[in-house]
Amino acid sequence: MARKKLKISTSQPGLFDLFANEDAIPEKAAKGIHDYALNAAKASMVKAENSSDPINPINPESLIKADTIRFISFGSGSSGNCAYIGDNSSGILIDAGVDTKQVLDNLAANGLSIKNITGIILTHDHSDHVRYVYQLIRKHTHIGVYCTPKTLNGMLRRHSISRRLKDYHKPIYKEFPFKIGKFEITAFDVSHDGTDNCGYFISHGKHRFAVATDLGYISDRVDFYMRQAQYIMLESNYDQYMLDHGPYPLHLRARIVAERGHLDNSVAAKFIKEIYTPQLRYLFLCHLSHDNNTPEIALQCMRTALLDAGAPRVGNGSDPRLSTDGGIELVALPRFEPSPLFTFRID
Repeated sequence: MARKKLKISTSQPGLFDLFANEDAIPEKAAKGIHDYALNAAKASMVKAENSSDPINPINPESLIKADTIRFISFGSGSSGNCAYIGDNSSGILIDAGVDTKQVLDNLAANGLSIKNITGIILTHDHSDHVRYVYQLIRKHTHIGVYCTPKTLNGMLRRHSISRRLKDYHKPIYKEFPFKIGKFEITAFDVSHDGTDNCGYFISHGKHRFAVATDLGYISDRVDFYMRQAQYIMLESNYDQYMLDHGPYPLHLRARIVAERGHLDNSVAAKFIKEIYTPQLRYLFLCHLSHDNNTPEIALQCMRTALLDAGAPRVGNGSDPRLSTDGGIELVALPRFEPSPLFTFRID
């Protein structure tokens, strides 16, 4: 099958459409967040003391005083995409394609509250990224919906979403930073067959998080932002051999490998190998295909690239705290289940 070229194709429907401002929190809520962080840290210290594994001890108060952000994925793939990133007082959702109850339940299970989420940033208008957005904000009206005007119009045109969504819309524009709580966010262009597709570069203090899900090739803007990040969430959608020998018809295979389609494991791995530096601490592989990929294949492809690039250690993310040994944690985000809650802390 012909490989990708850099010429961008014309707009077409989504690949799977035919398939299935910082607010002060109440004192009581703030105390609850503080107590939760302290209890979690103390539990980690007890675990460290009772384990033969070398685990860096955590000062409980440091989770409050340090520049701390947390990340969790509630689902990643064509069945539904949604992730959370937040600090001790506020948070945002990246996309809203996972059932609202599942999101709320998993927030609560990790000591987090929907009351502290003040915005949803949308990457594009495909249903696996937006199908629950109105259901979520209708019940939680304090949440704003951040996307470009073209993405909003694409949602309203292509899906059965209430036009009242406009009442919650906060228009954003690519390459113009905006703020949600203490997070500064910049949308940038990615190549996919949705409407006005965006990746996001998210800053919080010294933290830099880059997100690019659903893209057909690595553009200059993707390269620019990814090189600055300590934490990357990048699509690793398909294995070329599995796609070539799988059940998909030729026209769908062609759309997947096009510049406005999805990203091959080997292309994602080659890119990360080129940009790797020791500042890159966590790499989350997202939007893995259910039919044309496996977590094992995607992880092995990326692990080999990272070791070839000189990474001293490639972990599996089993300890969800930010490591301090100079290695990198590599995680394939689950398709249907939530990931662990990852904590990134800079003193």
